[in-house]
Amino acid sequence: MKAYLYDDLPGDQRLPHDSGKAVGTDELSQIGVLYFRIEDIDGVNRLAAERGYKNRDEITVSPAKMGDVYEAKVKSFFDEHLHEDEEIRYIRDGHGYFDVRSKGDQWIRIQLDKDDLLILPAGIYHRFTTDETNYIQAMRLFKEEPKWTPLNRSADVDGNPYRKEYASQFL
Repeated sequence: MKAYLYDDLPGDQRLPHDSGKAVGTDELSQIGVLYFRIEDIDGVNRLAAERGYKNRDEITVSPAKMGDVYEAKVKSFFDEHLHEDEEIRYIRDGHGYFDVRSKGDQWIRIQLDKDDLLILPAGIYHRFTTDETNYIQAMRLFKEEPKWTPLNRSADVDGNPYRKEYASQFL
């Protein structure tokens, strides 16, 4: 895992956009983002049991797997949004980026590779994209039944109770 401030320069979202300003795991944890390096499924199973993740599925994001909908789907993942549940991703193969908002509302880019596990708290604004390889395979873990309902950032969503709770706890 590598994390840094996003450079905000125009260009393909799948490029690194590395500003050269590193962000450490301590700073990520201050905004509720947790990172783990887990090299085997037994470690994932232990973490899932500790945190009450009862369900999981796997997703492969690639042109070969998704066909004609790939480009549109990756663009939709890159729309700034939040979820009302924790978002947990364990990278099984490939590479990608999660961008999260800092306390100062700047983008922090988190580069994830195989065996990286990231937990985003409910209510945090974020977005996702593959890197220029256009391939990532991830396990998604859920506390309850799998769901993935993105709420795109807006004034209305700023008033969402999960967003308000996140902001009061971390911002």
